[in-house]
Amino acid sequence: MSNNLDKSNSPHETSITHDWITRTLDKVKSGELSVAQAAQELSILPYEELIFAKTDHHRNVRLGFPEVIFGRGKTVEQIVAISERLVAYSEKMLVTHASPEAYNALKRKIEDAQYNPASGTIVVNRVRNISLRPGVTVVTGGTADIPVAEEAAITAELMGNKVEKIFDVGVAGIHRLLDKLPLIRQSRVLVVVAGMEGALPSVVGGLVSVPIIAVPTSVGYGASFNGLAPLLTMLNSCAPGVAVVNIDNGFGAGYLAGLINLEKRRVSSEE
Repeated sequence: MSNNLDKSNSPHETSITHDWITRTLDKVKSGELSVAQAAQELSILPYEELIFAKTDHHRNVRLGFPEVIFGRGKTVEQIVAISERLVAYSEKMLVTHASPEAYNALKRKIEDAQYNPASGTIVVNRVRNISLRPGVTVVTGGTADIPVAEEAAITAELMGNKVEKIFDVGVAGIHRLLDKLPLIRQSRVLVVVAGMEGALPSVVGGLVSVPIIAVPTSVGYGASFNGLAPLLTMLNSCAPGVAVVNIDNGFGAGYLAGLINLEKRRVSSEE
């Protein structure tokens, strides 16, 4: 694998440069692979058939980020098999909703896999010397919202963003939020995670001039209906600039925040 890293400001150019397709073509250029051998490697496009899964190796080219494995509902053996195929052709891998058992089995096959027990995520990141783009901040209403927030933060970080975290600043003690307002206002995009009544994104929306991605969580008592109540609160927010993802969808929020922040870098570099 080449150690020459692309220094481009474009996240898409960076990710594609490190994509396995480019590495294959580089090997042909250097003589390490023949044209026939390269054709065999590239024949895997657009996906690889694994009987129980169709691994989308081409997604990194289309979207600038590789396929993500949703661990819940998959067996440990399936998670390991899919992960092994993904890291064979990508320098990054993310598994969400993964159990410690899945991680322990995966670690035996992929030694550099890292586990975050709070979010239940498994990460492989073999990209080096990449400067993270500051601008993403993840905020939670309470401590119980941290697992979803960590999933968002890990996703945005893996995409190439530097993420600040501000936890337990819900509206029941709003002075805690106001105390962190200077840091919050330095952000380019915010992920605001809250359960119970889900009021925090609306409050933050009235204090900042940047996009807010609201994440309802299933934290709360019976009438919260496992996150439905905060979801409806956030969808009905009167504060401008608030968009909402699904209940407990930290990955979706982190991905969107990462795209917004990295797109700002791309636009700035073009200007």
